[in-house]
Amino acid sequence: MHDRDYMKLALRLARRGLGRTSPNPMVGAVIVKDGRIIGQGYHRFFGGKHAEINALENATEDVRGATMYVTLEPCRHWGKTPPCVDAIIKSGIGRVAIGTLDPNPSMSGKSVALLKEPGIQTLVGMLEAECRTLNEAHFKLMTTGLPLVRLKFAQTLDGRIATSTGDSRWLSSPQAQRYAHRLRSRHDGVLVGAGTVLADDPELTVRLVRGRNPSRIILDAKLRTPLEAKVLKNQKAAPTLIATTSKADGPKLAAIKRKGIEVLTLAEDEHGEVDLSELLRILGQRGISSLLVEGGAAVITSFLRRHLADRLTAIITPKVMGKGLETVGELNITEVNKTIRLSFEKVRRVGEDIVIEAKVMY
Repeated sequence: MHDRDYMKLALRLARRGLGRTSPNPMVGAVIVKDGRIIGQGYHRFFGGKHAEINALENATEDVRGATMYVTLEPCRHWGKTPPCVDAIIKSGIGRVAIGTLDPNPSMSGKSVALLKEPGIQTLVGMLEAECRTLNEAHFKLMTTGLPLVRLKFAQTLDGRIATSTGDSRWLSSPQAQRYAHRLRSRHDGVLVGAGTVLADDPELTVRLVRGRNPSRIILDAKLRTPLEAKVLKNQKAAPTLIATTSKADGPKLAAIKRKGIEVLTLAEDEHGEVDLSELLRILGQRGISSLLVEGGAAVITSFLRRHLADRLTAIITPKVMGKGLETVGELNITEVNKTIRLSFEKVRRVGEDIVIEAKVMY
């Protein structure tokens, strides 16, 4: 095996923390001595030991003079755990290969300098593109202050998410529904509009697979969410935040707050809806690095119109509906060369459905 092979192994280890480490990034580490792997580790969950510490503690022999391969720059500050840099230096590791620098302003190369001080050979940029992609939500939050936004919807082959009467249950297959819950468990927050709450009364929790519940965010400019809505229940398992505007009814607002629900009153955009840019900024300040937008059509359209979506997941069912509610509404596009383009990253079959994962290009 060569350097790149060990870093690929570290990446595979890091991915095991998917959906468990946020707001921390996913990190994997491998220790190699005399061509033998003697230690491995990854960041298992937020608040737990970091990948480098787990790899050092799992080492089967003395690590002095060995090489550590780690997907992200080791931390240099105290948080819920001690600095990893200090442990690496103390261990006697002779060489450290780092996938990419951490964009966190408190890091960004500072750990590399600390490692080099005692003479540890330090390399940066091994499989950098793959290491950055692994933690793209962390990178976006650290560099822009905003969460990575993924739109998710299930639609018929002819682009309908519901019938003309609003019926949308159950459009996709059971396998695709489990996939959707797995996707939900891998995001810090899940967002829908008040229309979806009124039409479907969703819980927005993770039930069909094992995983953590994301924070629930409701866009509700006029505060139409019913007091008995499922999304307002079980706050210990999954907190709910309602984003509204000054158009919200006063007594209704007070009643929702008495239920222990947080309500943010934000400015209106040009369409009289909640200002999405301001909401994303606030969510980023709260450490929400990834946001799954599940609809409905008006909300999906708003994110696309304002160029706020980064990724898109479309579940295409083998059905044709004809007249019905379209997935995306008016975007005021009159020329083909001005359409929003998608870069397909993965296309696969899930149950009887086709799942497309794409990057949104503006």
